Amino acid sequence: MSNKFDVIVIGAGPAGYVAAIRCAQLGMKTACIEKWTSETGKQILGGTCLNVGCIPSKALLESSHKFEEAKHQFDVHGIATGDVAMDVSKMMARKDTIVRNLTSGIGSLFKANGVQSIQGTGRLLGGKVVEVTDNSGNVTQYDADNVIIATGSRPVDIPPAPLGDDIVDNTGALAFQEVPKRLGVIGAGVIGLELGSVWARLGSEVTVLEAQETFLGSMDQQIAKEALKHFKNQGLDIRLKARVTGTETKRGTVKVMFEDTKGAQELKFDKLIVAVGRKPFTEGLLSADSGVNLDERGFIFVDDHCQTDVPGVFAVGDVVRGPMLAHKGMEEGVMVAERIAGQKTQVNYDCIPGVIYTHPEIASVGKTEEQLKAEGVEYNVGSCPFAANGRAMAANAAVGQVKVLADAATDRVLGVHIIGPQASELIAQAVIAMEFGASAEDLGLTMFAHPTLSETMHEAALAVHGHAIHIANRKKR
Repeated sequence: MSNKFDVIVIGAGPAGYVAAIRCAQLGMKTACIEKWTSETGKQILGGTCLNVGCIPSKALLESSHKFEEAKHQFDVHGIATGDVAMDVSKMMARKDTIVRNLTSGIGSLFKANGVQSIQGTGRLLGGKVVEVTDNSGNVTQYDADNVIIATGSRPVDIPPAPLGDDIVDNTGALAFQEVPKRLGVIGAGVIGLELGSVWARLGSEVTVLEAQETFLGSMDQQIAKEALKHFKNQGLDIRLKARVTGTETKRGTVKVMFEDTKGAQELKFDKLIVAVGRKPFTEGLLSADSGVNLDERGFIFVDDHCQTDVPGVFAVGDVVRGPMLAHKGMEEGVMVAERIAGQKTQVNYDCIPGVIYTHPEIASVGKTEEQLKAEGVEYNVGSCPFAANGRAMAANAAVGQVKVLADAATDRVLGVHIIGPQASELIAQAVIAMEFGASAEDLGLTMFAHPTLSETMHEAALAVHGHAIHIANRKKR
């Protein structure tokens, strides 16, 4: 194997493997470096998302939701199930099978597209030389015309809660072999809410400790407040303004000390999940003469096209600015590959959807009401509750709403926020509309099939100007 490549990608997570495949499709000799290995020494592709993040968590969310439905919601359909039990080991085995199939699929895609997979830890040196150290300590250097850094992120550790057998991060929370009776979660973000939901559905008494005073502070607050109400009704004990100050683990019990508005508090759990966010993974990645710089938060500094300070060296995904989302990293990977090939591809950072896969699901794209108010933008609002939607009623899922924000002067859609059934799928309609600069009127003039959940998007767009048919309008024109 030659040690010279047109492109070397460091990291085989979503951003990295997509970038590598697209580079190869465009005719470039491409290698992708990944250090993650199994206990048997086999290379593991797919990064955090496929192995201990997006995919396994969704598998557990799906299994636990079906269990919840069978146990508590089938009766409304006239279905009598009797006693329902969850085999946790079988649920975990299914999750592992899904992960294994998807990660092995990346290897097949590499072969089909001619991507050379290199096992080891990559390090960028000066002159676009990439040094790779394998599991045996052997070092090999590779030359590249272009380098794409896609090393991802890792969970943030907090000193008051050091990880161990009973205090775990997302990886450990995806591998419980039994349902903990008392489960604590530090952090009421996406990861904390999703993992907390999984185990609450299976019978855990879940308490979520969040240091911030606002629940889901970056989201549209009307949607966030509705979400908080639903989660509390589901049994999640969510405590805001609760700052963890320390933990003690003794005989399988974790004592958590925290401070809230009532002063010093203590709670005891069987397991504790630390889910306070993620940070870019750059440890040992860059030599002093690499020329690549980090910003004040530890992310690799890049421009709008993911170019670092070194010509021909790019960085994509969680290791650069912007939301830490797999789809954002994937699109950046494609953009960089195509720009290396001489194309003018761009990523529209104003149209990145975000999703929380709880029940109900929460999804959003674009500006929130709070952001528009802070920016002094005049806007109109239209919303439609799923309670007015026939398909949602038929599915026994008539909770939540779709909310559309449009510019008061131009009617251009500025943001869409959804809480309800299939929000993760419905949000794509909003992303497409915003990508094409659609107005609320455009959405209102679009014909949606009946009966579908999508009709809530239609009605919300019509409601922007008081034209909704199936809900009461706040104003008429």
